[in-house]
Amino acid sequence: MRWTPGGVSSDVEDRRGSSGGGGFGFGGMHIGIGGAVILLVLSLLFHKNFFALLGGGGDTATTQQQRGPVQETPEEHRSVQFVSFVLDDAQKTWEQTLPGYRHAKLDLFRDAIQSACGSAQSASGPFYCPEDERVYIDLGFYDELRQKFGAPGDFAQAYVIAHEIGHHVQKLQGIEQQVHQAMENGSRSEQSALSVRLELQADCYAGVWGHSTQQRGIIDNADIEQGLNAAAAIGDDRLQRMAGRTVNPERFTHGSSKQRVEWFQRGLQSGRVEDCDTFRQ
Repeated sequence: MRWTPGGVSSDVEDRRGSSGGGGFGFGGMHIGIGGAVILLVLSLLFHKNFFALLGGGGDTATTQQQRGPVQETPEEHRSVQFVSFVLDDAQKTWEQTLPGYRHAKLDLFRDAIQSACGSAQSASGPFYCPEDERVYIDLGFYDELRQKFGAPGDFAQAYVIAHEIGHHVQKLQGIEQQVHQAMENGSRSEQSALSVRLELQADCYAGVWGHSTQQRGIIDNADIEQGLNAAAAIGDDRLQRMAGRTVNPERFTHGSSKQRVEWFQRGLQSGRVEDCDTFRQ
């Protein structure tokens, strides 16, 4: 990706020096890759849909955590600036695309964090909480993305942020609330299907932003391959295999590798929000 380090976004809140958090509650958040693996394993072991815990809420605890100075390596500082660049660029794109768009905030944390959706640990991966309209990410996740999931590169990392911002767009459109209301009254298979459609749409929205960056010369074909590789690396079928389980589409929550690549690619190719309606496909 062609980007120049330029400071920290005003929409980024650095809580890496905070203490507190703990627990493993999820509330209404959209969990990330690491969290998907954990909940998948629990669901398969106990024959219970732990992903159903995603509905609900929690208390905002930003003010309850004690904050201290942030100590970081030069590599971490570069990552903070990269996250800031991606966040700002994605939100500028959505300002131009979605009338009335309001910015999400992004919280950086280490180990554990409290959000309005509940508490979470680093293992949950990046997530978006619709209750406080914030994206949460532990920068250590990018090491996991590269090493554990085999998805290196700047644009692979950018895809993750753009996906979470895609959930914010869904919140602003009213889609997220409608889906979760439908999930509350649905069967396990219906909940799974709705969750997959919601996640695939966020993938497509990430592609819409990717289309914009391609048009402006920020990414090239090599970057696109990185993004597609990241989408394929975190498909539910691959995660189930990584957990040592048989692939079971009825327990999908994010979509197969093929589905995630297809919808991300659809947004990349068209750049049109209307081409991302996974609920009518």
